[in-house]
Amino acid sequence: MDLEHVKRFVEKEGGDYESTVDSMPPNFIEPMVMQGLKIHHIEPGRILCSLTVPDRLLNSGNSLHGGATAALVDIVGSAVIYTMGAPTTGVSVEINVSYLDAAYAGEEIEIESKALRVGKAFAVVSVEFRKKESGKIIAQGRHTKYLAVSSKL
Repeated sequence: MDLEHVKRFVEKEGGDYESTVDSMPPNFIEPMVMQGLKIHHIEPGRILCSLTVPDRLLNSGNSLHGGATAALVDIVGSAVIYTMGAPTTGVSVEINVSYLDAAYAGEEIEIESKALRVGKAFAVVSVEFRKKESGKIIAQGRHTKYLAVSSKL
């Protein structure tokens, strides 16, 4: 194993994108991932939306990046907590994603988020990603959040 190769893979210093990355505004991740997301149905405990996979969210294999998928689990999963009347979406305790297939640039996907439980202290949601054309599942996520209790002082 060439450890220097691993180091160069991880440390992306210099190169073509350095000035672009350094000039990005704070909190750019959510808008970058959410741009183009459309809600088709919303009700207490459920959100159904779609996204046409953009080039900016592709990995080196030209499919939807796993990190973008995880960010969408966080974002759409958090939004469904609000549909249950919670005053906050809380903070992440645990998030997991099972990647089952790939989605490619220009492909439309559906993202369905369901509140499994929204209590006083914790919320658990599931988020499923499907190819819109075939209904084939491409990823499934689960997100647990701590709903910070407000102080009584």
